[in-house]
Amino acid sequence: MKNRLILIFFIFLIFTGCVGTGSKGIFGTGVSLALDPRSLGTQIDDSVMQKNLSARLIIRNKSYILSVSTKVLDGRIFLTGKVENAEEKLQITKLAWETAGVRSVKNDIKIKEQFNFKQSAKDLLITSQLRTAIIFNKKVNSTNYQIDTYKKKIFIYGIAHTVEERKEVINEAKEILDVEDVIASIFLVEDLRIQKN
Repeated sequence: MKNRLILIFFIFLIFTGCVGTGSKGIFGTGVSLALDPRSLGTQIDDSVMQKNLSARLIIRNKSYILSVSTKVLDGRIFLTGKVENAEEKLQITKLAWETAGVRSVKNDIKIKEQFNFKQSAKDLLITSQLRTAIIFNKKVNSTNYQIDTYKKKIFIYGIAHTVEERKEVINEAKEILDVEDVIASIFLVEDLRIQKN
């Protein structure tokens, strides 16, 4: 019991940090709190949910720190990564649904296959190309998006200010060479429960 409490405390220290006025913010690296259209309360709720779920996943299996990625956006949980078998995927989905405040869970976790360096490098290149494209697209606020690529499928999570901005991001993703599918979970500001005033 004592070791478990120490582990939880250690995980809490790793995943917590000062929010302050820096550009790291709650949403993730490079995202400014000032640019995030969610209310501060919603940003904090999402951050707490994400840290809570991440800590519980690590307690369940330490390898999840590298193999499973979680994102929380307006109470919606998005899961990506790779696990050994279908049972693990179901258990992770169950843990996500047990997180306080969850509104929905989208599980895009894949079952592991033999590691393919060439495929992983291609996925990294696709992600980098899309990040660069939306940074240079003046119609898109690039700080509001997270991107993951798995087997030439791009997963985009974020908040768009307008329908046109959402279309721009999806079109940029579809323009990248070798992309087989674009799975976009992009919400409009008007769809958020509580918006910044």
